[in-house]
Amino acid sequence: MAQGRRVVAELGRPETADETAARKAASSRVYRSSQTARNLIAALIVTVAVVAVIVLAVPRGSVPDRPGIDVAAVAADVGAAIDRTLVAPEVPDSWRVNKAELAGDDVQTWEIVYAPESGYVNVQQAFDADSGWASRQISGSRATATERIDGVDWQVFEIPDPARAGNISYALSTTAGADTILVYGGGAVDGETVRTAARALTTQIVELQEETP
Repeated sequence: MAQGRRVVAELGRPETADETAARKAASSRVYRSSQTARNLIAALIVTVAVVAVIVLAVPRGSVPDRPGIDVAAVAADVGAAIDRTLVAPEVPDSWRVNKAELAGDDVQTWEIVYAPESGYVNVQQAFDADSGWASRQISGSRATATERIDGVDWQVFEIPDPARAGNISYALSTTAGADTILVYGGGAVDGETVRTAARALTTQIVELQEETP
């Protein structure tokens, strides 16, 4: 004998066929919804686990410092290649070397750029330069005085408005045989810092002067 229809307490009577179908459909929707939520949670857990594995697999450690430039070694190599004696001042160890290479368009130049604690110091050695070369390198500034530093006479360029001179604040220039040596500073560099670089060139400038017949 067929079982009687289910009596629903809320209705106080057996549910109709339509009510039975609706109840089962609702139960199916709830079940499917719970399964979807479980699948999403499982997928999220798997994704987090994969990311964690990748992160843990990446090697740790700081980025290695860029190798320093050995100015003396570079000067020796480049000088031998072009048959010139190139200057290589012994500046304070705290000064980082940013560049040491040949430069210049109309006048070939050996250029070294240092970074002291603030600003920069540029040392240039121009080969067979004309008398106006140094002034052109510092935006047309003119020498205002002469200063003797460790036995070498330097032309002094005191620049009142660095912003109009390529941010150059102070410059010194002298001749060394057939070459012109220019030392200038920019940014927060003061005159004494530029003189420090000039003093470091004294011996080499004298040697260049003695090499010239």
